[in-house]
Amino acid sequence: MYNDYFGFRENPFNLTPDSSFFFPSEKHKSALDALVYAIQERKGFVVITGEVGSGKTTVSRTLLKRLGPNIKTAVINNTFISPKGVITLLLEDLGIEYKHGPKERLLIQLNDYLISQAKHDCDIVLLIDEAQNLSMQCLEEIRMLSNLETEKEKLIQIIMLGQPELRRKLESPRLEQLRQRVAVQFHLEPLNPEEVRAYILHRLNYAKSNGRPLDGLFDDEALNLVSRYSQGIPRLVNKLCDHALLGAFVAESQVVTSVMMKDAIEDFYIREDKSYEQIYQSA
Repeated sequence: MYNDYFGFRENPFNLTPDSSFFFPSEKHKSALDALVYAIQERKGFVVITGEVGSGKTTVSRTLLKRLGPNIKTAVINNTFISPKGVITLLLEDLGIEYKHGPKERLLIQLNDYLISQAKHDCDIVLLIDEAQNLSMQCLEEIRMLSNLETEKEKLIQIIMLGQPELRRKLESPRLEQLRQRVAVQFHLEPLNPEEVRAYILHRLNYAKSNGRPLDGLFDDEALNLVSRYSQGIPRLVNKLCDHALLGAFVAESQVVTSVMMKDAIEDFYIREDKSYEQIYQSA
């Protein structure tokens, strides 16, 4: 609604995990580098965790865009599945023609495919998003997948993205064998206040369609507020900035003020039945 008014070619604070908006903070770049390293070195098993909205999916989509042509990927987003469902989704996402049957038959067909790809120097990467929802049985099945290997290297690289609950699950004694196979583990921390400011400016500049400087679009106090109430979580930064820009558009203002940001914060937290003052005291 406000894109033309502010000179954006697209919404700078869209909530979808768009890799073109990837912000290389030290934390997000380190997570991306860890994934690239693990794949290049065929480490086999990687776990990336972070709070809801911390940017895990954006990091993974940025990774997928950077992988070379000799790497084939499969992505599982629906993690409320059975152990057999993990194998079936993997076969289907890789485009493998397979014969239906018991899980053991599916694994044989998958293994044959992986071996044939390895002979052509092609790596296979399985990326599982929202992995904290996987059952213990599914996590054990994924561990078994990591056993698919030759004498020298893993046949499949597995990346699990999840909320902190995933880390707690992996600490279970039942998953000790899986935990021992994790070669790279990284926790994505929230942005600090300076990074929040840089993140906002990064998205504004990427989305703009003209030469207008945008470093003054949000006043200092508005930036302080969004940093405080988002607690450095990119998705919350996007929500608050989007709402505040809409408020500036309605008010026909060229600057997002602290008053507009306070209104955005109140609207965002209204479902908790709290006033701005109550929110301010608890933030």
